[in-house]
Amino acid sequence: MPDIIQLLPDHVANQIAAGEVVQRPASVVKELMENAIDAGATTVKLIIKDGGKTLIQVIDDGVGMSPTDARLSFERHATSKITKAEDLFNLSTNGFRGEALASIAAIAHVEMQSRTEQDEVATHIKIEGSKVVSQEVAVAPKGTSMMVKNLFFNIPARRNFLKSTQVELRHIIDEFHRVALAHPSIGFHFYNNGSEIFNLPKSNDRQRIVNVFGGKTNEKLVPVHEETQVVTINGFICKPEFAKKSRGEQFFFVNNRYIKSPYLHHAIVAAFDGLIKKESHPGYFLYLTVDPGSIDINIHPTKTEVKFDDEHTLYAILRSTVKHSLGQFNVIPTLDFDRDQNLETPYDYKNKSVEQPRVVVDAGFNPFKDEMATSSGRSSFQKPATKGWESLYSGMESEGVGSTDFSSVSFESETITGSIFDDQKVGLDAVTTTFQLRRKYIVTTIKSGMVVIDQSRAHQRVLYENFLKNITVKEAVSQQLLFPLSLTFSKSDRDIIMEIQENLISLGFDFEAIGEEEIKITGVPLSVSESEVEMILDQLISDYQQDFEVDGFSQTDVLSKTLAKSLAVKTGEVLDRDSQLALVNDLFACKESRLSPFNKSIYVTITEDDIDKKFL
Repeated sequence: MPDIIQLLPDHVANQIAAGEVVQRPASVVKELMENAIDAGATTVKLIIKDGGKTLIQVIDDGVGMSPTDARLSFERHATSKITKAEDLFNLSTNGFRGEALASIAAIAHVEMQSRTEQDEVATHIKIEGSKVVSQEVAVAPKGTSMMVKNLFFNIPARRNFLKSTQVELRHIIDEFHRVALAHPSIGFHFYNNGSEIFNLPKSNDRQRIVNVFGGKTNEKLVPVHEETQVVTINGFICKPEFAKKSRGEQFFFVNNRYIKSPYLHHAIVAAFDGLIKKESHPGYFLYLTVDPGSIDINIHPTKTEVKFDDEHTLYAILRSTVKHSLGQFNVIPTLDFDRDQNLETPYDYKNKSVEQPRVVVDAGFNPFKDEMATSSGRSSFQKPATKGWESLYSGMESEGVGSTDFSSVSFESETITGSIFDDQKVGLDAVTTTFQLRRKYIVTTIKSGMVVIDQSRAHQRVLYENFLKNITVKEAVSQQLLFPLSLTFSKSDRDIIMEIQENLISLGFDFEAIGEEEIKITGVPLSVSESEVEMILDQLISDYQQDFEVDGFSQTDVLSKTLAKSLAVKTGEVLDRDSQLALVNDLFACKESRLSPFNKSIYVTITEDDIDKKFL
């Protein structure tokens, strides 16, 4: 039997490795920016075109590379970060495996210019699909410029799986946030299609957070600090009243490296227990410093997941630290049952000296002075005059109130609750007989039995089709607000609002202005109250931060689903008989009455035969 196992060519192996390291343009941005930071850069520029599909360029002013290092950096497992296996457990840099540049060069057109401070000229290398096209000298400043063009040009299937330009740009912005927040001592510039999106100067942790997410973020932040033998925790948490529907502002950094940890996230949620709603998510920016030997960051190709030696201890420390910060800065209410309210000094008497209380008695006071007996010994007290009392009830006889005829008297009746059984005979009205069951279901009778309807899902379907119709026809009615409503959003959230602004206007929203951080709303749809606007927009942003397509019908569909879910009747709400009938009629007038917008059953039918079988 001939041998069938063979070694893969390098360009095939590189493409396989690229599938692990490079998932989308944001992956390239992450790797290139981390390389720039490891090179000791003080300023990093990121240039993007068409969501990274056409161009991704990262320019830094780091130490640069010699001609030999520049050429060798594109080989697999070529790295300057480690020399032996033990170094993997004592890492202080972002990159270490030497796979990023080799993987990127295998699936894109790459150009590199790099110069060290000692060299007079820079090295310019062009690579296409792992093949070096040219290597020559060039004139360039100190540092490195990496240009990645036409990502996945030689793998059409992978390129077809990329999302729209706006979705890919949103993922790039997320990666940019993670790197920029982890390194506030480095200046960052971000350009998209020629326009500047971020200009972040060198600063501290708090100022970097404010520069990224907007000036209003400063009032949300509560400092967190704790030093133990296991971990040092610094950073900020957001006040409970600023909890959002979306998970956007949640960042963990371990040794200046962004990580994802559901286990540590649960510790934060446990600390906020009872302070925020179940559907809301707390915001936090926490920087954890641990011994590099106590964590393993080599368990995932993207290096966003790490393994701790003692997760349970870290969990307990993190939860207690966040709770302490919430209480220390008076974010949560405190009750002191041992305090005597009588001993508290009023604010007006804060700076007054203590005086001995004195009691002054009027010895000549007589409460019966006006009622003293006269010289004859009789009291001088007189009853009030009752003259004219006969006219008190004048005219009431004509209205029948003073008569003794009680034939027309009505009595207050107790509230009549609905009954499952009707006293009237079953006739044509039986179809419209409804009642509410456990404030969750609406039960209505039909000829063959009865239908049990989930009131929340039914209302979602009705609202969903109405919103779709309004967006398509563009004839929605808007109610104008007496005073404009001002809402504050981060730059990335504001961009999402601008993307869907046209459809929001079709639904009845009216925007006065959309500024850098503030959005002013002057009109809302008839079914939306002013207090619900911020909640609805937060939910919209949360949905669009997922991998939803935001073009064409998909944008309309996501928008209608979000509004329907936010405004629908919730489980637990009491509906009167007219509302029940209206909801049932509207539901069966929909084009699709069986499934909710989220493909869940709206009602079940129980026939008379099904009921009979229960009595066999």
